[in-house]
Amino acid sequence: MKKILIIGATSAIAEVTARIFAARGEALFLVARNAERLQAIKADLDVRGAVRTATATLDVADVAAQQAIIDQAERELGGLDIVLIAHGTLSDQGECEKSVAALRREFEVNALSTMALLTILANTFEARRTGTLAVISSVAGDRGRQSNYVYGAAKAAVTAFLSGLRQRLAKSNVDVLTIKPGFVDTPMTANVANKGALWAKPDAVAAGIVRAIDKRRNVVYLPGFWALIMLVIKHIPEAIFKKLKL
Repeated sequence: MKKILIIGATSAIAEVTARIFAARGEALFLVARNAERLQAIKADLDVRGAVRTATATLDVADVAAQQAIIDQAERELGGLDIVLIAHGTLSDQGECEKSVAALRREFEVNALSTMALLTILANTFEARRTGTLAVISSVAGDRGRQSNYVYGAAKAAVTAFLSGLRQRLAKSNVDVLTIKPGFVDTPMTANVANKGALWAKPDAVAAGIVRAIDKRRNVVYLPGFWALIMLVIKHIPEAIFKKLKL
């Protein structure tokens, strides 16, 4: 039985991932802002086979409250084997271009809060010389695009942070997984019209996350074809790239 902490547990991807873990008989501690939604998910996971479930509310931007929530998860589960960090917001690019406050808010949620959580968790896992830290970043962090470069910059910061953390913790037998989804059809992207062939369902992404954790992967693009797409995009010469409407 694995003891798993999921932060951002009410997100569509995290919820489906939790269902997979529950069906395997794992113990789960779920963290998000919406207490009512957390209780509904908890009830569902109990039915699906989770050996234990518990919940706590947290505004991830409240960095001072993070340690207490992690401590609570450890007490409730009797330790931690896996942590999945899945929270985030899809930035309003136009608003962030006009407002420094909006820009800062997006970085606090999508980058700084995650880095703060990882700083606490890394020290714990490093001391125990075991465990998995899995974090949802994004393909948007591979190269800034005019349509979402604030969100992309925040995710790029997370990706770089995870790369360094993975190198640091490798000698302690701690796995650090960077998860890079492409377009995913979730409530967060509900306002996007004309979703095409590149869009994935949360079920497929969740299954890929669990496989990557099981296989102790370092970086995973989900679905896998995004690795090729981003390889191409990253290698477009800047003189051409800046003329593209992406």
